[in-house]
Amino acid sequence: MPTAAADSSSGIGYIGFRLLEAPVVRREDPRALKYIVDHLKPGTVIERRFEVANKSGSRREVQLYPGAALISDNRFLFADGRAPNELTRWTRVRPAVLRLKPWEKTEAKVTIKVPGTATPGERYAVVWAESGTPPDATHNVGSVVRVGTRVYLDISNSGEYADFRIEKIVALRDKKGLPSVVAHVHNTGRRALDLRGKLVLSDGPGGLSAGAHPVTEGTTLPPGGTGTVRVAGLDKSLPDGPWTARLHLESGMVQHDFSARLIFPKPGGASVAWAVITSNRRIWYAAAGILLTVTGATMTFLRYRRYRCRRSTGNQTRVPSV
Repeated sequence: MPTAAADSSSGIGYIGFRLLEAPVVRREDPRALKYIVDHLKPGTVIERRFEVANKSGSRREVQLYPGAALISDNRFLFADGRAPNELTRWTRVRPAVLRLKPWEKTEAKVTIKVPGTATPGERYAVVWAESGTPPDATHNVGSVVRVGTRVYLDISNSGEYADFRIEKIVALRDKKGLPSVVAHVHNTGRRALDLRGKLVLSDGPGGLSAGAHPVTEGTTLPPGGTGTVRVAGLDKSLPDGPWTARLHLESGMVQHDFSARLIFPKPGGASVAWAVITSNRRIWYAAAGILLTVTGATMTFLRYRRYRCRRSTGNQTRVPSV
């Protein structure tokens, strides 16, 4: 059964895992510092270094290998065990086994070799570090722990394109009166998105401000997909509003903002808020107003000229013809 993948920087129990490098063109991309994210042409080979740490006072044997992953129901999911897919068949991790002393850490390397015949599209996998504790005299059941980093690999001969659109936000109150906000998002690009961000509520009743609230992370939208992200943890006593809601969402270096006037409904209800007029649209309206003003002034001037011309014609002296 697929399961939600852990973060690359995590250390669960007694294993730590940390990615050590990112592509030069992605050094400013926080997502590429956490996961292996790249866009390659067929026939390309890449390498990434990572660190594995033994965070215990005992010796540990750690298995390193790639495992299959996919995006389903707007979640990044990984398969059990060493289940393969197309991307794992292109991937090698060296060394395959680490024997770490207590509190020791060391580096390893993952190599991805994309075949020249690879078809366009994005693939997903996880690079795993796995360590197990076998049953012993005091433990009848052994345990297996694994941590790792996600791999998002896009194959194409053309350029990379990632983008999204925030379509609307919805204010909710559950039956107990607890408020939350849900944003509907459309992935308009060709790369998967891991959405995160924050919601700021201001200009409430009496000028109140409810501060900033983080978006619940975990939503991964596939290329072309639609889904929602939620802002929870709002105070039950939060007034209904209206509020000015400013939502900021990002995935890597792609960022968008959405502003709207928001009113929270009664318990058990929902209230949709659409975007307020954007600054560009306000500029368009201002330009239209200036155009109308100029047009009106021009028409007045032309009417004035015609009036002067008629008066001048009526008053001039007539000269007899010869």
